[in-house]
Amino acid sequence: MTAKIIDGKAISEFFRAEYKLRTDRLVAKGTRPGLAVVIVGEDPASQVYVRNKAKACEALGMHSEVHALPAATTQGELTAFVERLNADAAIHGILVQLPLPKAIDDRAVIETIHPDKDVDGFAYANMGALVIDESHYPPCTPWGVMKMLEHEGIAVEGKHVVIVGRSNIVGKPQAMLMLKAGGTVTVCHSKTPDLKRFTRDADILVAAVGRARMITGDMVKPGAVVIDVGINRLPDGKLCGDVDFESAKAVASAITPVPGGVGPMTITMLLGNTLRAAERVAGLRDSAAETMLA
Repeated sequence: MTAKIIDGKAISEFFRAEYKLRTDRLVAKGTRPGLAVVIVGEDPASQVYVRNKAKACEALGMHSEVHALPAATTQGELTAFVERLNADAAIHGILVQLPLPKAIDDRAVIETIHPDKDVDGFAYANMGALVIDESHYPPCTPWGVMKMLEHEGIAVEGKHVVIVGRSNIVGKPQAMLMLKAGGTVTVCHSKTPDLKRFTRDADILVAAVGRARMITGDMVKPGAVVIDVGINRLPDGKLCGDVDFESAKAVASAITPVPGGVGPMTITMLLGNTLRAAERVAGLRDSAAETMLA
């Protein structure tokens, strides 16, 4: 068996085309979706991510602001800056790029973002709403995984989903989204004994643990769908995922590559959340009845 390669770049372009149409509709009605990204310090990887987010916004016709603050910025100064963005009617989504300098409490800053503008979906209010199936802004990477499966016609309902990783960014919200979709979910982590016993039972296997090529082909159930969320840099500078791609693709029915799999979907879902926030402000969404299916 040779697995179908799930092309995250192509799928992200599919959704961006839809978001472009919806953005144009909003602009015609007088509302341009606006995303503000705040970066503190000069972390090279963060700078690349921020530039990519700004370019993606502009390509869709969204308003984009990048605020680069010096590394010496205090927590008080940063939270005050976020409060100003909360009050800015032109900004519908706010993202504070992590990691922040060690002197700043990440959680305190995230909680400063108004829940209606928390398009990363990490504030307590939105994470709690996710648990009871009422989140307007699911975290972008797990939501991107769900949209990939939807696009590929891969049903979650009735399937055993095994997630390797329990982070607040991917593992935990991914479990909530899979449960909502009707999956039977097992979450594994560093303390799970005999990990292979669980992964070999997965119809859908999501690797999000941050360890290069940890999941090998012998850990994959024949015919399983393998979603690799990890991104790791090898000593030679090349990127790889948490899954040993070559051995796993010989066993799986479908698999995401790294790079070019889940990664492109993360920024696309950020755009989708920002668009959804703007549509809510414009009265195009019923907050009480809204589902997370757009």
